[in-house]
Amino acid sequence: MKTWFITGGTPGGFGMAYADTALERGDNVVLTARRPHLLDEWAKSHGEKALVLPLDVTDAQQIHDAVTAAEERFGGIDVLVNNAGRGWYGSVEGSPDADIRRSFELNFFSVTAVLRAVLPGMRARRGGWIVNMSSVAGLRGVPGFGYYSAAKFALEGLTEALREEVTPFGIKVLAVEPGAFRTRAYAGFAAEPVAETVDAYVPFVETVRDSMIGQDGTQPGDPHRGVRAVLDAMEQDTPPRRIVLGGAGYDAVHDQLEGMLEELRAFETASRGADFPPAPAR
Repeated sequence: MKTWFITGGTPGGFGMAYADTALERGDNVVLTARRPHLLDEWAKSHGEKALVLPLDVTDAQQIHDAVTAAEERFGGIDVLVNNAGRGWYGSVEGSPDADIRRSFELNFFSVTAVLRAVLPGMRARRGGWIVNMSSVAGLRGVPGFGYYSAAKFALEGLTEALREEVTPFGIKVLAVEPGAFRTRAYAGFAAEPVAETVDAYVPFVETVRDSMIGQDGTQPGDPHRGVRAVLDAMEQDTPPRRIVLGGAGYDAVHDQLEGMLEELRAFETASRGADFPPAPAR
């Protein structure tokens, strides 16, 4: 029996899907959220197997308190799912500075803070799983979401390095890259005015916003099916380092990587020519 610690427990989102799936498999779940009262009825239905805790992942003290409470309740954390996050849309040139910093604080720096709070216990027990919820936007830059993409690209690099660093301690690390899934990720966009500081980009940014609002509730991805795919991947004898979720997401990443490989090969001579010439034979 494992104990899961899951951030971002918004009803209808990936966090809840992870929690439901883990409980179905007989595991214990600690589900955290900024508004835990929204999970009261859910928690009651699962009794002692589920613990809901308040957690704003940008608050270091709350992270410490939540991890401590989880370890005291269940004896340790076996699986960490870094799921909390959200997107801010806007142009690279014209996004407000405050939104840029909020995006990185939530989508990158908070992940590092939660990781660093949970890892000591995993190292002491010589095992565990870390699942970092990235995005297709972490492998392919998305116009209108440049800073969200940048934060997720940073998370991808962190995850690569972390995987190698914790392998000696029996800890496994997986990056998950969903495409468009039917969560509540776009639900708040309709209530948010366009915040763009450069007028030239306003029509483009409005188009991005309208597209996200139009997709809300019709995205092709099923969060529960996606989570089951993740858990199945984790149970493989040789788990993958990353898994892309969703058909459109797979196609986008496939085309991105194929294009990168084609371009890399086309400029191989230029790449290799940047080295010092080999020393003459003696």
